[in-house]
Amino acid sequence: MSEPLLTIEHLEAAYGDARALHGLDFSLNAGETLALIGANGAGKSTLLKSICGLVSNKSGRILFKGKDIAGLPANEIVKQGIALVPEGRRLFPSLSVEENLILGGKVKRSGHWSLDTIYSLFPILKEKRHAPSTSLSGGQQQMVAIGRALMSNPDLLLLDELSLGLAPIIIKDIYELLPKITGNGVTAILVEQDVTRALHSASHFICLQEGHISLSGDPKLHTRDAITRAYFGT
Repeated sequence: MSEPLLTIEHLEAAYGDARALHGLDFSLNAGETLALIGANGAGKSTLLKSICGLVSNKSGRILFKGKDIAGLPANEIVKQGIALVPEGRRLFPSLSVEENLILGGKVKRSGHWSLDTIYSLFPILKEKRHAPSTSLSGGQQQMVAIGRALMSNPDLLLLDELSLGLAPIIIKDIYELLPKITGNGVTAILVEQDVTRALHSASHFICLQEGHISLSGDPKLHTRDAITRAYFGT
């Protein structure tokens, strides 16, 4: 049996004296999609930021393809094959759509994703490729953020609050495209407030509560009541 793509061992992270993650342990195999659920402040975004080098970890290991990447700077972690679609999209406002996408490919990792394949996935971005990124709708900006991350040809894609602030029809469209993204050799961790949608899209899930794992496993093997109790701590 091959080793997991990602293994988290006894991971702890904090903001100053406020501890956000408490000794997390889990693994993720290549090709899987993991839904990360939990209430606001549960530690979901902190976990993603820890994996991609944006939060300093107090202790523990983050093994990616068997190599401990904890402590590496964020730009080096991107080169290793991990990309983040951040909450709020965080596009460069002074750049066009295409310039934002090109920046994502600066690491020059080989793979399926290029400007042509991004434009095939999101045709509206080709139409608006020369427009300022800030002139786009929220849904179109989210497409740019996803495309920018894919341009680095990651093995692991971290999606933080994918549907936040988007209209329901746009959320539906983006989720319908998710299998096309993960079907090209991309493993994904998905943070999503819409628990039903997240669990439907994932092969596994982890529920965080106050920085601890309260429940995990195959969504089909847990009742909605059990997931609700783990989510709210009731």
